[in-house]
Amino acid sequence: MYDVFPRPGLTCPEVPDILHFSSVDIDQARTALNRFYYPVAVGIPDDGEGFGLGIEVIQLGPLTVGQLSYASPMTLAVAEIDAYHVSLPMVGQMQARHAGHEIFADPSTAAVFGPGNPVYTMHDGNSAELAIKIERVALEQELARLLGRPIEGPIDLPPQIDVSSGPGHSWSRLVRLLHDEVAHPESLIYRPLIAEQLRGCVLSGLLLSVPHRHHDELTNPGTAGPPRAVRRAVDAIHDEPERPFTVGDLAAVAGMSVRSLQEGFRRHLGCPPMAYLQQERLRRAHESLRRADPVRVTVAAIAHRWGFAHLGRFASAYRTRFGVPPSETLRSSG
Repeated sequence: MYDVFPRPGLTCPEVPDILHFSSVDIDQARTALNRFYYPVAVGIPDDGEGFGLGIEVIQLGPLTVGQLSYASPMTLAVAEIDAYHVSLPMVGQMQARHAGHEIFADPSTAAVFGPGNPVYTMHDGNSAELAIKIERVALEQELARLLGRPIEGPIDLPPQIDVSSGPGHSWSRLVRLLHDEVAHPESLIYRPLIAEQLRGCVLSGLLLSVPHRHHDELTNPGTAGPPRAVRRAVDAIHDEPERPFTVGDLAAVAGMSVRSLQEGFRRHLGCPPMAYLQQERLRRAHESLRRADPVRVTVAAIAHRWGFAHLGRFASAYRTRFGVPPSETLRSSG
C-alpha cells in the first residue's frame, strides 16, 4: 500500500504532506524513502526471511518526521546526506556509521547525521524509529536568526543525543507529539498557522538541546537591545498578532539577536517577547468575542484566528486575564 496526499482542500505549501506506506517490495520502499528522505540503497541480509517496511511521514516544508517500522532486518545506505538528520529508535536498536563515528542508538540515545558525508545504518527486525530530517539551509538559517548574525555552516551537531532526560528528552517528546498528530484528521497540525509554529519549535528546540560551537552564545544572557529596536518588534506584534511569530522571527524584525531581544523586552516591557505576543493575542481575541455573533462563531474559531493552537490553554490564559471563560464573553455578546 502506498498513499501520499496533502490534506484535501488545502494548497498552501506549509500544509503538511502525509504518507502512509507499507510494502514487502524493496523497489517500492526505495521509491518511498527517496520521495521523503534521500536516494537510498535498501538491503536485507542473505539469510533474511523476506522484507517488510512501514512508513508514516509528515512533511512540513523543510522538516520531515516519519516513523519507520522494520518488520525484517534491513540496511540503508546513503552516498551523501544533504541535510541534518536524527534517528530516534522507539523499539529495538540500530547501528550506524557516519563521518568516522560508529554509533549505537536505542530508545534512550538518538543518532545524529550531518550534511556532506555518507550514512550506513543497520536495523533489527521488529524495530521502529522516528526519522527526523531537517534541510540544511533551514536549520542554519534558524541558528542565524537566533544569534542575530550570519553563521558559517555546517553546524557541528554531536553524533549522539541523550534523549532519556534533560533537554534532549524534552525535544524528543515534542517530535513524538508532532508525529502522533498524523493519526488525527481534525488535528490542528493541518492548519498552516499551527504547522509553521510547531516546525519552528522543532528546529530551535534541537539547537537549544544539543551541544555545538554556538550553544553557549545561544543560551548565555545577552545585552539588552535599544528601545528603538525593541519597538520594531512590538510594532510587528501589534500589526499582525495572528502571524506565527517565533522569537527568532521577532529578533530578525528588530535587527538583533534573540538574547538581546529577550533582555530588551525584559528591561523595557517587563516580560519576554512571546509572553507579550500572547497578551496581545488575548486582547484581540477578547475584542473579537465581544463583537461576535454566538450563533455563527465559536470560541475555537476565534482562538485559532488569533494564533492559539491549544484551546484548553487559551481558555485558561483567557480566564486568568479577563476573569471569565471565553465562552461567557461570547454568550454575553449576543
